[in-house]
Amino acid sequence: MPDAQRHPTMADVAERAGVSASTVSRTLRGLSNVSPDVRVRVEQAARELNFAISRHASSLVTGRTGIVAVLVPTLNSWFMGSALSSLGPLLRAAGLELAVYVVPDLAERASFFEQLPARRNADALLVFSFDLTDEESARLDDLGMPVIYVSQHADERPSVYVDDVAGARHGTRHLLNLGHRRIAFVQTVGATGFSFSSHERLLGYQQALTEADVPFDDSLVVATPFPYKRGVTEALGKLLSLREPPTAVFAEQDELAASVIWTLRKSRVEVPERMSVLGFDDQPVAEWFDLSTVAQSPSDMGRVVGELALELINDPDADPRRHVVLPTHLIPRATTAPAPGRVTDLANRG
Repeated sequence: MPDAQRHPTMADVAERAGVSASTVSRTLRGLSNVSPDVRVRVEQAARELNFAISRHASSLVTGRTGIVAVLVPTLNSWFMGSALSSLGPLLRAAGLELAVYVVPDLAERASFFEQLPARRNADALLVFSFDLTDEESARLDDLGMPVIYVSQHADERPSVYVDDVAGARHGTRHLLNLGHRRIAFVQTVGATGFSFSSHERLLGYQQALTEADVPFDDSLVVATPFPYKRGVTEALGKLLSLREPPTAVFAEQDELAASVIWTLRKSRVEVPERMSVLGFDDQPVAEWFDLSTVAQSPSDMGRVVGELALELINDPDADPRRHVVLPTHLIPRATTAPAPGRVTDLANRG
């Protein structure tokens, strides 16, 4: 067994599997001239030793593969599309290719993490929007390559993200400054990989209420599964049936806010005259609905994480725990207005 203080080598894998180092190399590079039985033994030995082929055998000259891997929960989102659209060209300009691993459900996620050490073939791994378990994080820590967390804060690990807490706090303040005191927060449940941002945005909402001495009312926090249509109808039904219903809704992302607006208008609840609605992200749908929102830039995030990956790959002295926090900003549009009665109150005071 290899010394626990050093990274395992190809020779260690060969010894454990009972084969030659050249057989290990052929197996882990995916060559076909290896019997199924030997392949199983080699991959099992590599998993047990947390051996990563990318750092030892993919290039005898440089030790590099020329590939940056990306782990994402989905490609069917505005955020992922925008981030990867800026990340890919930046890496290609540096002579690197992008390999994308989509892990949309628990079964594929478990399979990915089980096979990762034996099959990794990259110089860095970018992990987008995952709430990882301690065991999963430890598996990635053992890869022996830069692992950068994107759209999330990861303690003691390189990360690129927006301050979701601050963004949601600023958005809630916007509604408070318009005179709203009954502000609902609508979030999504069951969305693979994105619960980190959801938790942070809820926290920012709560902080803003506390700062304004507005008591937190958990009946104003509702959740809806994706797709939204029926779930939003039920969530708004709960809010509108409260003894003291809200005058504003803060939806944790723009697509959800658009569904809220559509459902309210279908129910003859005027936006923003009777109900203000605020989103988060500034997706294209925000402009279509003239939606007030807290804006972030996933294309900037893709560019910054690409630059950080290149730095960590090329500079062994680069800070392996660097965090880059990108800004958010409020964009007021037509879906937020003073709380009902607030304009009259202000006029009477004058």
